[in-house]
Amino acid sequence: MALFRSILWSDPLPAIEGKGVHLRMPRMTDWADWALLREESRAFLAPWEPVWPEDDLTRAAFRRRLQRYANDQQTDLGYAFLIFRTGDNAVLGGATLNNVRRGVAQAASLGYWMGAQHAGKGYMSAALRALVPFAHGALRLRRVEAACLPHNAASVRLLEKLNFTREGLAREYLCIAGRWQDHVLFARLQSDPLP
Repeated sequence: MALFRSILWSDPLPAIEGKGVHLRMPRMTDWADWALLREESRAFLAPWEPVWPEDDLTRAAFRRRLQRYANDQQTDLGYAFLIFRTGDNAVLGGATLNNVRRGVAQAASLGYWMGAQHAGKGYMSAALRALVPFAHGALRLRRVEAACLPHNAASVRLLEKLNFTREGLAREYLCIAGRWQDHVLFARLQSDPLP
């Protein structure tokens, strides 16, 4: 067990309830809905994500993705969630806590995406309002970091609304849409109030 960790690797992650949404680990039975949402949202998501592999939406690729998520959770390196609308269980998007660093850091990187048809409706805000306390509480992360492209105004607004603090600019931080691009860095400490 990792230093300062409160969940055992063998424990199933609980569903996380938020206002009008819930988050849980993806399952193989989610593949068709996930793939359809990603395909319908391809043009919307492409400017903000790494280039998708040719087979990204296939059942086999999704199975490999789930195996990677399970390995990351088992080794306490990352935690992946799909976001669902509470009323009808529709898949809305996803969120991850990756690059978990234990010991003297107790930190992780937050990533998230929302399907095009669900964007701008408050679902991601509700999902992250539920996920952040889980990260600070159950996972005992002192610091949750996030990075976004400077021109992604919606993501900047979301992070600022959730009391993430802008900490600087990382040059050529991630390869997004096939190009190494600068990112604005944000972080939220366990002691920061969640609005």
